[in-house]
Amino acid sequence: MRLLPYILWALLWCCCCWPTQAEVFTSIGQMTDLIYTEKELVQSLRDYIQAEESKLASVKSWASKLDALTRVSTSDPEGYLAHPVNAYKLMKRLNTEWTELESLVLQNPSAGFISNMSVHRQYFPDQEDETGAAKALMRLQDTYQLDSEAFSKGKLPGVHSNALLTVDDCFDMGKTAYNEADYYHAVLWMQQSLKQLDAGEEAVVSKAEILDYLSYSVYQMGDLPRAIELTRRLVAIDSSHQRAGGNLRYFERLLFKQRNEMNQDYEAASEEPIQLGTYSRPKDHLPEREAYEALCRGEGLQMNDARRSRLFCRYHNGNKNPVLLLKPMKEEDEWDSPHIVRYLEMLSHEEIEKIKELAKPRLARATVRDPKTGVLTTANYRVSKSAWLEEEDDPVIERVNQRIQAITGLTVDTAELLQVANYGVGGQYEPHYDFSRKDEPDAFKRLGTGNRVATFLNYMSDVEAGGATVFPDFGAAIRPRKGTAVFWYNLFKSGEGDYRTRHAACPVLVGSKWVSNKWIHERGQEFRRPCGLTEVD
Repeated sequence: MRLLPYILWALLWCCCCWPTQAEVFTSIGQMTDLIYTEKELVQSLRDYIQAEESKLASVKSWASKLDALTRVSTSDPEGYLAHPVNAYKLMKRLNTEWTELESLVLQNPSAGFISNMSVHRQYFPDQEDETGAAKALMRLQDTYQLDSEAFSKGKLPGVHSNALLTVDDCFDMGKTAYNEADYYHAVLWMQQSLKQLDAGEEAVVSKAEILDYLSYSVYQMGDLPRAIELTRRLVAIDSSHQRAGGNLRYFERLLFKQRNEMNQDYEAASEEPIQLGTYSRPKDHLPEREAYEALCRGEGLQMNDARRSRLFCRYHNGNKNPVLLLKPMKEEDEWDSPHIVRYLEMLSHEEIEKIKELAKPRLARATVRDPKTGVLTTANYRVSKSAWLEEEDDPVIERVNQRIQAITGLTVDTAELLQVANYGVGGQYEPHYDFSRKDEPDAFKRLGTGNRVATFLNYMSDVEAGGATVFPDFGAAIRPRKGTAVFWYNLFKSGEGDYRTRHAACPVLVGSKWVSNKWIHERGQEFRRPCGLTEVD
């Protein structure tokens, strides 16, 4: 027991003073390290159990469950985390459940286990990560029109796994939405939690707790009859509930007033179960939300026979560029107007692995430029981590840059550094322009190289589901294919922006998406891409 004050002091120090890795959930690549961290913690826990086996039966059971889980996850960390439910539950375990276990261990202190926890805690995800991972599942749910049960049972399009969500997991998902005043998703997840509980699944959370959140969320969605019915069920379970009685009387008075004002007879609550589509999803800031998400699902594509007849494939030697003479690039048309092309075998597997190796330790939350201030900041509509690589970092970066220059015929001397991005749980980048518009004239003033004339985007991984690059304005969707690259011009030859190139990176449903891109600027292109005679040449 003499060790107790020192152990408590060490824990307090690591909890309060050491930094945490916020925004871990935004990169699958970085999250793989947590798989090994969790594995090491499980081993440490086993050592602790051996020391005090008789006193820690409940902890041993917990460890056995995690031991089985980490054997699966460490066999293929990136593949394991490619499933969004596994990624969410990893965030939840390391943010919530390991902390609860730590408190239990402190009741019978073990210096070895606590020391190991203290060392690793600085790398644990925090509440922001768990919340971000939960919101990512909801984003996937919306974009790909998946009901809560599909996630709960691990039934994603083209994928069926044992990555399941328990009653308590679903309740925590709903509570996350509730705390954000997102009652639409709170209803969906509380209903799923209740459904699984009614089916006999064991849980820590009580039916009364679920009904409390569910009834109020349904009320916020404007469904008073169902809110009343759910609250009555709550009162029947717990007649002394602090809020239920008052809520029930308030809901009944409000419904009575509404019926009188509209001169309607009383109607019982619908007996149809709450599911996806029962309530309308609230509108948000994005005007093309429906078109964008439809394209992500493969719907609303504007490719037709006439357009397809104008698309060709060819060998491209960059106007007889020496770099490409012996091995010209395979070029495929992806779209006719604006012209978007894909280059096959742009990057080799070895080059991709090297670029990822260089980028991974530098990955930081991707930012966007505030159109009012010009300052780079993080945003909910861009969920990924990125790193910037220079030619001095490794010969492979110089080689890739020179290959881009040879293919496009544009100088990369004034281009931005090679940006590498890895998308996390539900990773996305909502519709945006790569070029600066007239209302943000100072966006690239610091660079002194003019606007972004073109985008060269390398796909460095295949993605099992989701993750397409879509163009809502003209209904195109381009699927990631490892080793290929796509290229398009953001500006007309006149220097005017081509607003048709507004595009988005769809949320990654299953998989880990790695890309790298080169933003090529105007300066230095004067003789390589001369101005046109009209504004839209």
